[in-house]
Amino acid sequence: MKKALLLLPLCVCAVTVLKAQVNNTSYINASGEKVLQLTMTVPLDAKEAWKYFTVDSLLSMWIAPVAHIELKNGGTILTNYDKTKSLSDSSSIKLGILSYLENELLVLKVKLNAHFPLKTQEEDQHLQEIIQLVPVTPGKTRIISSMIGWGRGKEWDQTYDFFVKGNEWTYRELLKWMK
Repeated sequence: MKKALLLLPLCVCAVTVLKAQVNNTSYINASGEKVLQLTMTVPLDAKEAWKYFTVDSLLSMWIAPVAHIELKNGGTILTNYDKTKSLSDSSSIKLGILSYLENELLVLKVKLNAHFPLKTQEEDQHLQEIIQLVPVTPGKTRIISSMIGWGRGKEWDQTYDFFVKGNEWTYRELLKWMK
């Protein structure tokens, strides 16, 4: 009986870790527009989870090996997936920070680069990622990433599919560090 009681906390911990996953909760809104939405609950309070989005050393653990944030309304997040390149290299990705509310909201302007079809680059005006941190219980936070502003057509569908796969992978990387 004592062994069974000792194993109970381990089973509860294992179930908790298994629950920490990225869920695709995407939908079409009332205007007929796609919303690429991923949600996850992490074992951190919102203030600690926020640091993974706003501190260079934590960003570079999960989002890209080279990363820098200038956290302010009108600021930027610069990243590069190639650790041998600098942030000024043409292969770097620049996300504008449209707005933020400390420990709860980060709104990014996604600018499509040469990796994407020319049609989507030319039409891209409203593509954004909205990251919300919502306290669930003490020590647990729900992270909701919603990408909005998608265009229509084959090229936009391909771009959307790219971000589904890429964002799911990226947020799974984040979960590895937040356990």
